Amino acid sequence: MSKVILEKVSKWFDGPKKSRVNAVSDLSLEIKDGEFVVLVGPSGCGKTTTLRMIAGLEEIDEGSIFMDDIKVNDVHPKDRDVAMVFQNYALYPHLNVFENMALGLKLRKFPKSEIKSRIEEASTMLGIGELLDRMPDQLSGGQRQRVAVGRALVRRPKVFLFDEPLSNLDARMRLQMRIELTELHQKLGSTMIYVTHDQAEAMTMGDRIVVMHDGRLQQADQPVEVYQHPTNQFVAGFIGSPPMNLLDLNLCPEGSVWKLVGLDTPLSHALFTSGAPQSASAVKLGFRPECAQLTSNQDPSDRNLLQFEAKVHWLERTGADTYVHLTAGEQKLIVRQPDQCQWQADQTLTVNIPTEHAHLFDGTTGERF
Repeated sequence: MSKVILEKVSKWFDGPKKSRVNAVSDLSLEIKDGEFVVLVGPSGCGKTTTLRMIAGLEEIDEGSIFMDDIKVNDVHPKDRDVAMVFQNYALYPHLNVFENMALGLKLRKFPKSEIKSRIEEASTMLGIGELLDRMPDQLSGGQRQRVAVGRALVRRPKVFLFDEPLSNLDARMRLQMRIELTELHQKLGSTMIYVTHDQAEAMTMGDRIVVMHDGRLQQADQPVEVYQHPTNQFVAGFIGSPPMNLLDLNLCPEGSVWKLVGLDTPLSHALFTSGAPQSASAVKLGFRPECAQLTSNQDPSDRNLLQFEAKVHWLERTGADTYVHLTAGEQKLIVRQPDQCQWQADQTLTVNIPTEHAHLFDGTTGERF
């Protein structure tokens, strides 16, 4: 096991017309010994580049990387004691499962008895003991991924690195492998760094998730904290399925009165009593779909609710829940309701948002107030 520290790490790549593209910018992050950390973000956010810099497969342009307080900027990948599992299984087609798992240990001159012992232990842990004599083309996608993980596992590295290892699997197999990798981490207690664009994987697997965007760290925290208290508008809109509703507010000319853009009804000012952005010209109101309730009428006496009218556009029934798609003026929003909800398309309803579940974001910078 090992802790990993990145200090102000930056990476550039050559772009078109001799330009320079900043892939990772000024990234500082500490990954604790034995922690399962998930780097998550959209394509091009810098998460895979970060993982490859930790592995030593990409040179860093600025900053430092430490493993157990030892600077590894100039340490060769094979000497960093990390093992990487790629999106592509990268199994040798002419070698059987045992030989694929054993190859790295053979190259390091491990004794045959030690190789056999490690492979038996890893294959039992991963449930592939009966597959050791099979060739890669005789395996399912999930079995191939287990072999790829087993090949890293037999190395017994200080740090495991996973680069979107489940993206080639179908939805059911991805769910199963998410569970298995999480259980594997619990058994080993090893430091694991996992890259994905799938926020559901990030939320369910990581001790801590690191949200990245345009090469910069946006938020690093426990999944529930990132979900409930996003640090900015990007995190609010990226984490969650469906994502957080983000609606435009405008400050009325008379001051201290806010309205949804496109609606004339003022919102209760209770939301703005602490840290109120009274001087901001534009604000985003954010709330999770499950945090709002729909009623057929308003209750203006309840000062703990933000209330506004919206028209039902359509109902998305998923079985356990129904996602009610609405429009407030020209703005779209989603409210999650029990599947037995009685609402109909084109019905006008009141959206009720408890103030403790409402978030305010600066309409210009995107930062949360």
